[in-house]
Amino acid sequence: MSTAPKFEIDPVAFKADPYPTLAELRKNGGIHFVPQLGATLFTKRADIFTCEKNIAVFSSVQPEGLMNKLMGLNMMRKDGPEHAAERKATFPALSPRTVMDAWLPEFQAAADALLDQLEPIGQADLVRDYALPLSGAALGVITGLTNMTPQEMDRTSQGMIDGIANYANDPAVESHCHDCTASIDRHIDAMKPVLQASPNKSLLSVQMQAGLSDATTRANVKLAISGGQNEPRDAIAGAAWALLSHPDQLAMVQNGDTDWRAAFEEYARWISPIGMSPRRIAEAFDYNGVNFAPEDRVFFMFGSANRDETVFDAPEDFDITRNTSPAIAFGAGPHFCAGAAASRVLIAQVALPRLFARLKNLRVTHPPVFTGWAFRGPLHLNCRWD
Repeated sequence: MSTAPKFEIDPVAFKADPYPTLAELRKNGGIHFVPQLGATLFTKRADIFTCEKNIAVFSSVQPEGLMNKLMGLNMMRKDGPEHAAERKATFPALSPRTVMDAWLPEFQAAADALLDQLEPIGQADLVRDYALPLSGAALGVITGLTNMTPQEMDRTSQGMIDGIANYANDPAVESHCHDCTASIDRHIDAMKPVLQASPNKSLLSVQMQAGLSDATTRANVKLAISGGQNEPRDAIAGAAWALLSHPDQLAMVQNGDTDWRAAFEEYARWISPIGMSPRRIAEAFDYNGVNFAPEDRVFFMFGSANRDETVFDAPEDFDITRNTSPAIAFGAGPHFCAGAAASRVLIAQVALPRLFARLKNLRVTHPPVFTGWAFRGPLHLNCRWD
């Protein structure tokens, strides 16, 4: 392990609310070995921004990693030319132009259909009844798995997330993850002949058109589902709650003093849906007085970087008027989130403005419970409207 100072955490408290612990880690140097996680945590924005780009040392290639074992070798676990080639092959499905021309109308139709059902009811859990199915429907058209229900998209996404974070090696968690990846494979099998006959801009189709191997194609679809379902789901519901609990800032958006994009970007900084990205030390390295040995595990804590006091004033406050450009909610360097454009359009151009336009006098009836540190979001958002 690295020579970073050791820092003990309470895993239960860290999952419930990691931010007090992360603030203490930043205050005490920013690089610590946490035995409960078996990794050295980087918690300051400047260190993460610098080291994430040094792929020769901080490598995404993790042959023994849980993601490779459970989901297959995807482009997130590759570096250099191999990673770049797969990013290029998948770009037609995720480019800003494709998102606007192909996916935006699909996002709008899905949101309107959900709100048509919800509006007359007057109450709902907006995680379960809006954010989850909207995120799943959007991911279905992006991946090409339009034969998968939003609920199954969410189940398989969560199952893979739990699996790749299963550092305690719980056999039940691993078994459930295998069940989820098998479901995705069955849906891919059913859609491949459809997309061979009628190619489109979906992730499955563009990889097939580019001639990527079947194993690579499947692994990248699973990657998209593991990250592309829970993060928009959590950001839709979380940002809605943030605005409802800060009515003055909601009024600023609704009055046109700022826009929905600013609200989304500030929420993604404030409560980062993607809180961490792991790396493997590829070669011996010294950084800021800490010695790293090959095969050491490092966690880049994006959620901490986005609350770094040396970068943001009053970082624990939700403030949609702040400059969020230094935030790294989508990562930095060559592994910047490939789905960033789709997330921004889905959440800031569709999900949030349509939600607040359709559900009049929207209000929270029970404060939501948030959970997670690697991925963070509300478990529910119980609301009423007139």
